[in-house]
Amino acid sequence: MFVRHEPSLTESGCRLDLVKIDEAQHLWSPVPGWLNTASYGLPPQPGWDAMQAALADWRGGVTSWEGWGESTEAARAGFARLVGVPSGDVAVGSQLSQMLAPVAASVPDGARVVAPEIEFTSNLFPWMVHRDRLDVRTVPVDRLLESVAAGCDVVAFSLVQSATGEVADYPAIVAAARAAGAMIVVDASQACGWLPFDASLADVVMVAGYKWLMGPRGTAFTYFNPSVRERIRPIAAGWYAGADVHSAYYGPEMRLADDARRFDVSPAWFSWVGAAPAIALLEEIGVEAIRDHNVALANRFLGALGRPPGDSAIVTVDAPGAEEKLAAAGIRAAVRAGRVRASFHVYSTEADVDLAVAALRG
Repeated sequence: MFVRHEPSLTESGCRLDLVKIDEAQHLWSPVPGWLNTASYGLPPQPGWDAMQAALADWRGGVTSWEGWGESTEAARAGFARLVGVPSGDVAVGSQLSQMLAPVAASVPDGARVVAPEIEFTSNLFPWMVHRDRLDVRTVPVDRLLESVAAGCDVVAFSLVQSATGEVADYPAIVAAARAAGAMIVVDASQACGWLPFDASLADVVMVAGYKWLMGPRGTAFTYFNPSVRERIRPIAAGWYAGADVHSAYYGPEMRLADDARRFDVSPAWFSWVGAAPAIALLEEIGVEAIRDHNVALANRFLGALGRPPGDSAIVTVDAPGAEEKLAAAGIRAAVRAGRVRASFHVYSTEADVDLAVAALRG
């Protein structure tokens, strides 16, 4: 079915033959003109089919839930391989702010937290609700590095900014934070799935699963570096955070997992059934190849509009009348105050780009 190219290595060291993007694109069914993965990703056929089958089983009550739970564990393992960490260091949940809440609650009183001004609020509000005891400061994104170097206790930032597509200088921020002794908290929701990165460089890395990972909404992952895990209280712990979930249904003894699973929240089963095949497909294609594909399309879009090339799958351009022009052409992209945010993923094509460019040129 697929034409494969150079092999890669899995976490276990096994060779994985990768799938070429143009041979995989038939697994998606987008209506031409979808340029808004930064809002939500589109499901591949294997994920869609698996979710429909699970919903049918639920409707008829023909199976138990354990198989759906296996999808959660498959998604956790696949995500861990994508970001280069052990699966035992990854917790699963539903929303970023929910998974960040125990981290923010664990930071001592008086600590200084630095974040970009335009940071998406799921990585900002959980800190700001503690402003009665934490010193939360937001700075222009181009001053984040110097602000961290000047001294802080926590730096919270997005690896790729949702509003602009700007890619953070991850190694430099990590180096400055380590020199300052600061905890590093990263929102990689707009990066994971197209931008290769090493999550283990940070202390906490959160990813929403419904964007570039192309899973249903209600899936999220958090990497907890073992060096900080013991300092964070799992305040949302329930049965799924148990050392053995099948022995954690009833109390009173608390038997939490020894690893990051202690931060798990009971999964929304059907969302995970759809998420696991999508992540598996990302692994089959390879994130490096997806990055090259996405950035090439983004730069084709920028170049056709007379803008310089960039290094992101998310780009923004000023375009008067953009909302009306794009809508008339059937292009779906985010438009805010006349500024277009276009985002390109594995299922995007040159035809999508050219259609959008023609619409914006009027």
